[in-house]
Amino acid sequence: MAKDHSPALIVIAHRGASGLRPEHTIASYTLAIEQGADFIEPDLVLTRDNVFVARHENDITGTTDVATHPEFADRKKTKLIDGEKHDGWFTEDFTLAELKTLRAKERLPQLRPDNAKYDGQFEVPTLAEIIALAKAKSKTTGRIIGIYPETKHPSYFASIGLPMEEKLAAELKAAGWNGADAPVFIQSFEVDNLKRLHKLTGIRLIQLMDAAGGPADKAVSSYAEMATPAGLKAVATYAYGIGPSKAMIRNGDAAPSTLIADAHKAGLRVHPWTFRAENVFLPPSLKSGVSPATHGRLSDEIALYIHDGVDGFFTDFPQIGAEARDASKHPRQP
Repeated sequence: MAKDHSPALIVIAHRGASGLRPEHTIASYTLAIEQGADFIEPDLVLTRDNVFVARHENDITGTTDVATHPEFADRKKTKLIDGEKHDGWFTEDFTLAELKTLRAKERLPQLRPDNAKYDGQFEVPTLAEIIALAKAKSKTTGRIIGIYPETKHPSYFASIGLPMEEKLAAELKAAGWNGADAPVFIQSFEVDNLKRLHKLTGIRLIQLMDAAGGPADKAVSSYAEMATPAGLKAVATYAYGIGPSKAMIRNGDAAPSTLIADAHKAGLRVHPWTFRAENVFLPPSLKSGVSPATHGRLSDEIALYIHDGVDGFFTDFPQIGAEARDASKHPRQP
């Protein structure tokens, strides 16, 4: 496990400033950087011609205007991905050139109608474009802007002849990022994917966990097992930290669990997800009014987790996250 040389509490822009712009767009990532994010997070999927692009899922039905393109009507398919049935259009059935003819749209328009006003304006970005953005903004801001990519459905992509690990490690190495000092974390909900990456790169790895279920590659039986002291000790053999659902630390207004302390005891950093301002995502005590879309007291929620001892956090609202971090007197990323 890599030795940590920075005590900074990091703010990770979840899919960019996705509370304010359609997720996984250059506009969303750019705004996140302007608002103080230390890392921007692209979810990575592959195209038919083996190029990494940023989408929440390889199913792009809900995040692009693909359904309005008659030339792609025959690409609609039904697929089984990680045990779940999906009907729609999928990145692996498009070349990059074809994907570039599509435009992004807001995934949660009922909760975020202001975001939907930007529908149709932005392309689907490549990993290369996101790396270029982070490097350019690092120069112009004087801050180190990192990336925090997630490999989405790596076992599925491997099963269709598009394995991710060597390609991702090579692309990051070509960018000059191959060690634990790189401004990069690679995250995955799967286990064997991270273990393969551990052999290919020195970049810091983050094991994602959810409050229910288990990894799609079935390397362990459940995330609950992974979150035990013994499970965390095993994770520490290949990962730098964990990215648990915030509910694994605080379930609503309940007292915090021991997960942070247990992870730290195993030598792991803790970066929970996802902090969002809308009432529907907040615990009862921090809601404002009754509408699911109304913004509640997100800064107060983040402050609780900072007090609990997290080492960073994912948020759709990086400005609120950066302000909460600064108010806590924790240092910024250098």
